[in-house]
Formats: sequence, structure tokens, C-alpha cells
Amino acid sequence: MKLLTAAATLIATVLTSTNIALSEDIKTTKSHGLSLAGPLKYGPDFTHLDYVNPDAPKGGSLKLSARGGFDNLNPYISKGNIASGVGLTFETLMGQPSDSPSAEYGLVAESVEVADDLSFVIYNLREEARFHDGTPITSEDLIFSLKMVKEKGRPLFRYYYADVKEAIALTPKRIKFTFSGPPNRELPQIVGQLLPVLSKKHFKSRVFEETTLKPILGSGPYRVKEFEANRFITYERVDDYWGKDLPLNKGRYNFATMRYDYYRDTSVLLEAFKAGEYDFRAENSAKNWATGYNFPALKQGLVVKENIPSSYPAGQQVYAFNLRKEKFKDPALREALSYAFDFEWLNKNIFYNQYKRTNSYFYNSVMASKGAPTQDELAILEDYRSQIPSRVFGPAYEPPVTNGSGRDRKPLRAAKKILKDAGWKIADGKLIDPTTGAPLVIEFLTYDPNALRIIGPFIKNMEKLGVTATSRVVDSAQYTARLRSYDFDIVTTGFAQTNSPGNEQREFWGSAAGKRPGSRNLMGIENPVIDELIEKLIAAPTYDDLKPIVRALDRVLSWNFYAIPQFTSAFERIAYWNKFGNTGVTPVQGTDISAWWADPAKEKALRDGLKSLKKSN
Repeated sequence: MKLLTAAATLIATVLTSTNIALSEDIKTTKSHGLSLAGPLKYGPDFTHLDYVNPDAPKGGSLKLSARGGFDNLNPYISKGNIASGVGLTFETLMGQPSDSPSAEYGLVAESVEVADDLSFVIYNLREEARFHDGTPITSEDLIFSLKMVKEKGRPLFRYYYADVKEAIALTPKRIKFTFSGPPNRELPQIVGQLLPVLSKKHFKSRVFEETTLKPILGSGPYRVKEFEANRFITYERVDDYWGKDLPLNKGRYNFATMRYDYYRDTSVLLEAFKAGEYDFRAENSAKNWATGYNFPALKQGLVVKENIPSSYPAGQQVYAFNLRKEKFKDPALREALSYAFDFEWLNKNIFYNQYKRTNSYFYNSVMASKGAPTQDELAILEDYRSQIPSRVFGPAYEPPVTNGSGRDRKPLRAAKKILKDAGWKIADGKLIDPTTGAPLVIEFLTYDPNALRIIGPFIKNMEKLGVTATSRVVDSAQYTARLRSYDFDIVTTGFAQTNSPGNEQREFWGSAAGKRPGSRNLMGIENPVIDELIEKLIAAPTYDDLKPIVRALDRVLSWNFYAIPQFTSAFERIAYWNKFGNTGVTPVQGTDISAWWADPAKEKALRDGLKSLKKSN
């Protein structure tokens, strides 16, 4: 039998181990950081992250783009549209570097003490930690922060902190969080990484749960400088930022200002970049990447275009069915519709062969199910044999494959057989629901007109099955509102994952989450087996125990056909005006632009190059 101390060892890797006796003789393990998957990469005496330049110059500007608009500067509530980048103004107890996806290190907290039985965690706050107005960050601020996000914050926070029973100020700079429920090795880390540090004093004259365009007092590396709602927002670096010399921050947050300009139409974004309206672009369109960057500035080296191999967990992007609607209750229908999505044709004709089909909710991760279930997975699944599809006990799910010609009839024949066996019939060319007797009508909802290039061929194949399918494009505000109220048939959504899944799975697939407006369980999954598997993975005492549980969950999710898997890129696609410096080291989680800096020599060369380009034209 594995002891809980094994979990504590995983959570708090102790390089200078200290055991501290507290109430009821419960010992704690003290460390400078926490890790959910193996030992910490950086020791207690590390000076900076490996992918940064600790001597990077400060100054210059970074211009970025955003889509839609904003009317809220409080990112911790579910109302309104949040301004891009506003998270830069706030701090948390711990921070996660981009090269350590399952670990975090001290930020506002100098150190952390985890109870060996996982019943509580203590954070020791830095003496120098303070808000932008100079007031110190204290335990009382953290108690207030927890109360606000649990009672009035976004559903995500309330769900994450459901098992955080209480926050207790041991001293002004020492705070204890106690936990309820079974031992949860992730909770200490969730408290450290996700709990925002809010000023109790600041909110004495403000209502936390209301949208606001008045900047909230923060403690992060940037503060709001100026903005015009729905048009732009500019942040300025806090010169006397208390945490600028911390090992986690050394060489980061180098730009004097960061500005986000808002665009209503995605088709305008690329042209705005090419015109120099903003500096850095992460491209999400295969067509744009293949054909849209043939312009003089790129040819002359004034713009850099890079493919960066992706090595981090991709999770899964899907077409999500709204299971709250009666027409999607039948898993046979959901499976049959997956045969109408011809990825191979899309990849060849629209995506320029830049994508890979995903087959797991934990794709590109050690947690993804593969092949037949292992003995450990079978031991978990056996308890639910009568409640889950029999195919869960066979090979891992693989989506249908076509020959890529656009004329492959085999997938649609397979879909028709599935529908016929489930009692669906065709009348006057329409697919008839055997339960209601009504023709099946489906609407794809999106905010991005470019998505119609992908949805269009999908709809045509659905029509061959007798489905009446349409698409609707709405603005981003309406789209967000409809998602929050679950007013849709099918939407595209994604589930980002890490190599150490935990409490966030409740929000993705948990029955309780699916009943709350604004949750991440867009599909409305309500499955007691999935609920139990989520609780099992959350309570897993060690990382090795976690793996088979997550893989079992992956199998159950996939074989219930709650969604149709889409695709992911094999690499990160970025383009930027050649004015920046970086170390050339890309961390495992992808480009971290907080480690870049404005290079004066490159900026001058860029200005000269633009002048020369203008003269030649």
C-alpha cells in the first residue's frame, strides 16, 4: 500500500528538506516549489530560467492584436468581455515557467509547506511583495481573494476551490489553507498557481462581481496605462515592480509598453500585420501560412517567419455536441456523424497537409490512451463494465479515415448502417429521429467566417445522410453569450491539457459543471462513471497511479462519441517584425514572449530597411 507521503514527495520536491511539526503532530515538507510530475527542474538556488537572457535590456514596445472587443478589466468574473493581457497586472502565490509544465516556483510566496497527509498547505509570503500603490501583500488579502473567487468569481474558480475549506492567517506573512474531502495532491499547487492576489483594501469601495473599466489595483509586472474600450489597451511596465529580480522573473517582462489593438474581422488581421500595425502573430490558418505571407518585407528579412516543432500536450479540439438537446442523446447518431467529417480531404485541399488528426482528449501526452488497455487500466474499468460501451475494453478509439479524394463512399456507407441499426430512417430524403419522428436539423455556430471553409464540406456530407445542416456566424459578444447559456447545437471548442491532469477535469466533463452556466463542460456530459473516474484521478496518490486512471477516462470519453475530433498542428507557426531579441531556446510549452526583448540594433536596421523598401516601391 502506497503511503500519502509518496504524494507529498511528488508535490513538494525537497532539495533542502525540512520537516516542521504543526498542530496534531502533522508534519509538513517545505520547499521553494511544487511539482506534480517528478522532481523540480530548478533547485532552491537557481538564479534565472534557462530560456531567458538575465541581462536582457529593458525598454521598447510590443504591439499585439486581439479580436472582437472588451468591456471588462476584471478577469476573475464571468460577466463581460475581458481585455486581453490584463492578467499581466496581477500576481499569484506561485508561478509556472514555460519549460516546466507540471511545476511552479515561489512568486508572492517565498516558500511553501505541504502537509504530509495533504490536509493543508502553508504559504510564506515575501516581505517585499506589494501592490502597485506600495501597500504590502498580506495574509488578509489572500483570505479576501479566496472568498471573492469562491463566492462571486467565475464558475471555474468556484469549482477549483470547492475543496479549499478555509484560509487562516497565521501571521501577516504566513497563511494556511485547509482542505476538505479526500487527499488531493493537486490542491496545494492549484492554490499557489491560480488564486489571484487581490487587495482587500482596494475593494472596500468597489463591487467585485460587477464588470468594470476602472483598472483594478494589482501587483504584477505591468499596469494599465491607457485604453479605449473595444479599440485598444496599453500596459506599461512597473519600473519599481517588487518581483523584477526574482529568479522566476529575471530576464522577463522586458518591454516598456505592451499594446493590444482590437480588430472585428479576422480577415483584416493578417493584412494589418503585413502593414506593420502590430509586431507578433501566431498564425492559426494553414491557408494563410502557406499563401498569405508572400510580401516584400518578408522577402527582405524585415519579417521573420518560423515553424517551431510542438512538444507540449495538445489536448483536443473538437466539434462539440450539445447533449442537453434531445436530438443528440443517441450515441449512434453522434458516431455516425463523425463519418461525415473528411479530415484527409481537408488536410490535402485546404490545410496544405499541415495538420494531424487527433484521436485522444490527451493527445501528444503520456496520458493518452493507446492500443489495448493495460492491466492497470482494465482493473479500473472492470468496475464499470455494465455502465460503459463494450468497445472501451478493446483498442483505443481512432477516428474514421478516408482516402482523401473527397469521393470516398465507404465512410458514409458505414454511417448509414450505424443509423439504420439504431432505428433512424430516411423519409423524403430527410433523416428521421426514431424518438420524435422529426427530421434532424443541425446548426453549426461560429464567430469566425474562416471556419466556414471547414464546416461547408462537413455540411455537404451530412446532407448525404439526410441531415439538414446549416451554419451561423455571429459576433464574438453574441457567441460568448450563447456559449455561456448553452444556446447552440454544435460548436468548435478545445480542451487544453497538461502531463498531470487534475481538478480541471471536473470543469471539462463533470456532471455538476455541465449544469452551471458558463462552465467548460459545453457538451453537457452527465455520466456517473466519468464523475467517479475524475474523482479517482484527483485522489491519485502518485504520478504513476494517475496515468492509468486518465487513460481509462480518455477511453470512456472517446467511445461515448461526445464530440468529433478535429486536428492539431505539428508545429507552432509564428511571424514577427525583426526587431526583437531572444535566446533561441523555445521552452516545452511553446514561445514565451515574456522572455523576448526589444533589440536596439535590430530596431534601427528595421527602420532603415523600411525606408529602403518604401523608396523602391
